[in-house]
Amino acid sequence: MSATTASASEPLRRFLQVARGAGLRVSAAEGIDAARAVQLIGFADRTILKDSLGLILAKTPEEKAAYDEAFELYFKRDDLGAADEAEAPAGGANNQVVAGEGQGDGQGQGLGRLLEQDDRAALATEMEKAARESCIENIRFFTQKNLYARRILDKMGLRQVERDMEALRQSGTPEGLGRAQFLEGRLDQLRDSVRDFVERNLILFARGETEKFREELLKSARLSNLERRDLDRMRVLVRQMAKKLAARFAKTRRRRLRGQLDIRRTMRRNMGWGGIPFITVWKQKRIEKPRVMVLCDVSGSVAPMSQFLLMFLYALNEALSDIRAFAFAGSLIEVSDILESQPVEQAITKIMETIGFGSSNFGNSFADFEEGWMKDVTNKTTIIILGDARGNRTDPRTDIVARMSERSKRIIWLNPEYKSAWGTGDSDMYRYAPFCNMVTVCNTLRHLERAIADILEDAA
Repeated sequence: MSATTASASEPLRRFLQVARGAGLRVSAAEGIDAARAVQLIGFADRTILKDSLGLILAKTPEEKAAYDEAFELYFKRDDLGAADEAEAPAGGANNQVVAGEGQGDGQGQGLGRLLEQDDRAALATEMEKAARESCIENIRFFTQKNLYARRILDKMGLRQVERDMEALRQSGTPEGLGRAQFLEGRLDQLRDSVRDFVERNLILFARGETEKFREELLKSARLSNLERRDLDRMRVLVRQMAKKLAARFAKTRRRRLRGQLDIRRTMRRNMGWGGIPFITVWKQKRIEKPRVMVLCDVSGSVAPMSQFLLMFLYALNEALSDIRAFAFAGSLIEVSDILESQPVEQAITKIMETIGFGSSNFGNSFADFEEGWMKDVTNKTTIIILGDARGNRTDPRTDIVARMSERSKRIIWLNPEYKSAWGTGDSDMYRYAPFCNMVTVCNTLRHLERAIADILEDAA
């Protein structure tokens, strides 16, 4: 077998492994046919590649659906290079490596130059090459994410970049300190991209494991990385997690009432037994359920996260009261009636059709909220805002958020972006943060569970 053939067969071998894990029955003969097809058409034209392999590997409608999702996730180009080199195979499937200039004189120096030049296509290619060298297809457990991420970064030349940054800091010159700070910011973004890349490969290669492991994986995986075939299972998980959280809240509440004997009412209840306390009466402390107003950004970039937040909150109806839900992109509307009158999955679909997937304008949406619903906010209201705080360079209207903060009990902002992206580009997150009681990254079910648990714990 020639070197070129071997290079082309390796990404195909990994994809066949992914396809089998997704439920496709791929025989040895079909694997050989797929290899012959790839030799003829290559990886350059993604549409032709997808159609050709689909004809060979997927036989039933169910297999075709599973194949489409596995193909899209496996060959998904990382965001680092999406705008620059969309035609190159991704997901670890590159069969050619485009190295940055000067790679021969040290990986770290090459990585440093790529970071300074912001060469995203080359960075993505180097990340995929390092992932192959790290045997990313062997990843099986969520606890291995950091291990593989570190291996990939080391193979890309992280240690040399860290040494170079330390030398720049030690120089003490404004230029050296500025370059070190710039590299640190670029490096933070690269770390986030590598973790995201490893997580996608974990989802791909960890298929076929036990149901419990799969559920733990789904709870901890970034929602934007999940596939459509996982949504039904995620809805079940949402209901299960919400039920457990509501039960835990009720248990905590009962525990805090123990030991508060109402002596007067106990004596009165036992008058028929001469005052002997056969029946005890305990003081009942009235605990108000937290009143919650949820403002969900349903623009294209964060729509999946918002849908799960709404599902999670409405599954918690035993522990939360007066939940009012609002959805916004360019403008804001209340969607409480839609959610209450229909099954939550159908309601969310209707909401997205009505206002979802547009370009976000946070300032305009906050103005709509102030005009229509600010009067309903009291010092017992918790406001949850879910969004990436990217208003496409429109007026963020932080003055309205300040007034919301003054009237409400607290504002909790859940941002699905990594923290390294806050304040970059059109992000206004750091402008809103001073008016919020809590600002946190939230892009998994685990994050949602923690945020809601904090609300309930504070109210108990």
